[in-house]
Amino acid sequence: MNLRFQLLVGLALMFTSISRAQKNPWPQFLGATRDAVYHGDDLATDWPKEGPRMLWQVNAGEGFSGPIVADAKAILFQRLADEEVVECLDWMTGKPLWKFSYPTKFKDGIRADNGPRSTPTMMDGRIYAYGAEGELHCLDAKTGAKIWHVSGKKDFGVTPRWHGVACSPLLEGNALILNIGNTNDAGIVAFNKENGEVLWKSTKHKAGCSSPIAATIGGRRYVITLSSRSLAALDPATGKELFTDTLDAKHKDHLLAACPIVLDDFVFASGAYNVGGHLLRVKEGKKEVVWKSSELATQYATPIFYDGHLYGVHGQWEAGVELRCIDLEKGELKWSRPDYRESTVLRAGDELFVLTYTGLLVRGKLSPKDFRETARAQVSSFGVRAYPSLADGLFYLRTKNKLVCLDLRKTK
Repeated sequence: MNLRFQLLVGLALMFTSISRAQKNPWPQFLGATRDAVYHGDDLATDWPKEGPRMLWQVNAGEGFSGPIVADAKAILFQRLADEEVVECLDWMTGKPLWKFSYPTKFKDGIRADNGPRSTPTMMDGRIYAYGAEGELHCLDAKTGAKIWHVSGKKDFGVTPRWHGVACSPLLEGNALILNIGNTNDAGIVAFNKENGEVLWKSTKHKAGCSSPIAATIGGRRYVITLSSRSLAALDPATGKELFTDTLDAKHKDHLLAACPIVLDDFVFASGAYNVGGHLLRVKEGKKEVVWKSSELATQYATPIFYDGHLYGVHGQWEAGVELRCIDLEKGELKWSRPDYRESTVLRAGDELFVLTYTGLLVRGKLSPKDFRETARAQVSSFGVRAYPSLADGLFYLRTKNKLVCLDLRKTK
């Protein structure tokens, strides 16, 4: 049993232990192990001709925040009128349980959407939500009551820029970690998850649109995140910066939004606008660049690793996007599919699930030879940008104005 497998199992057990009603929750951005992988074995092998059965749908406000599902609750973070709203729903029925709201004045710089971008995190009976203007709240998951609040704007000078604050909270031990983006030694900040007090501040990195991850490499724990122009690896206990790697396209609107991923002692990071993919090998707190490749340049969707290959959405939304597979050894292109265009991707076992911006849900076997669909269904209307979630066989997706729950489970 290798170290990476042990880590993934440990993380999955940690989050599963807090979800009384669910075996395979999706309690944070990219799932329990924060790598867009579903660890359940309860999915049907095919779908009905008319597509997966819809269990329920509810109205949703503005926002690109993905739904999270844990402890028999589905959490929707949205903009309604002049408020950001955290809404708690029953995960099986969509029945409203509670709401928490606060005022916001955020306006998207390209008039695309004025809602929250960041996906909340749920753990140990608490929900942590980070709004588009940098307001961080900790809520009681049972009642929605506020436990503590930190104003990123007032306390750290957070500016949402044209795209809004997008970093999703990472919980690591007793710390909640965010790419705050204050260049006055508060680029990355760790807060005490119990009371919101600052544990440490580190770096002068400006904020990007990516979210941090945590991983064990060579027996050492790391927090790894992408800022506006580089990858940074930190000691999660102290915030000490261990190494960086520049991913800069020299483009005024360039942003890094996909998360880095860890594969044993390798770290892969990628960006659009001609940044491409960087594969690093990490040893004793130092990095070595293994290769750089232009064949997988991810703008928003985090790539998937499986059996020696990387699968991801390559390109820029405004200039052309396609699904690609590259090999890990050299970064060489194995195949590409331009027909899915703007998409997010999840893995379940040896299958890839692709959810397109146009509302098409596709599944197929992961292979370096090609991508062969095993099922497809038009599951929503145009405008799906938020990351979906998959919990105990139920697939949750957010459109421009709906939150939808689909049943992908095996028939009992």
